[in-house]
Amino acid sequence: MCIRILIADDHHVVRRGLVFFLRTQKGLEIIGEAANGKEAVQQAQLLKPDIILMDLVMPEMDGIQATKIIKEKQPEIKIMMLTSFSDQDQVIPALEAGASGFQLKDIQPDELVTSIKKIISGENQLHPKATSHLLANLSNKSKQEKNLLEELTKRELDVLKEIAKGKSNKEIAAALFITEKTVKTHVSNLLAKLELADRTQAALYAVKNQLVN
Repeated sequence: MCIRILIADDHHVVRRGLVFFLRTQKGLEIIGEAANGKEAVQQAQLLKPDIILMDLVMPEMDGIQATKIIKEKQPEIKIMMLTSFSDQDQVIPALEAGASGFQLKDIQPDELVTSIKKIISGENQLHPKATSHLLANLSNKSKQEKNLLEELTKRELDVLKEIAKGKSNKEIAAALFITEKTVKTHVSNLLAKLELADRTQAALYAVKNQLVN
């Protein structure tokens, strides 16, 4: 069974080069081309490829916008970003949009084929620079969360831990020897400081940051 590929890139020479090479590879089939993101969305709906090799910077609609639309309508289609750019501003949004891979155009031909096959099998494939940006982003988020926790008073931190245990305001009040009204005030304050919407998010936040088991 052949892997059906759609190539989306606004540079004709790049598309021709990819088509020429990939057509020589066993188990791969080029079923279409798109010169911009808008065409990629249309071709994806019409041709239903297994995977799309998607450029980032294209006219009319960029690769990230196209990826988001395609994944919303056809989540089964895999998308590999194949671009000349590796800035964090592109890597993170591309992955958040639903891309399963992020490779640079200087990738070796055999590595490209391997990446395509691995993505189809369910793996994620990231260029080392993309991986570096992703790890840096996660690290920054972790530091931001720790900084936010430092904004809490000791009593607010105690209340947060009790929320994570699934306790009601009445139960928290009894455990901490304070009034329910005071608990409500602490809950409101800690949600605001941690930029969380509700108690459920607060509980998950506490567990994620290892405040409780």
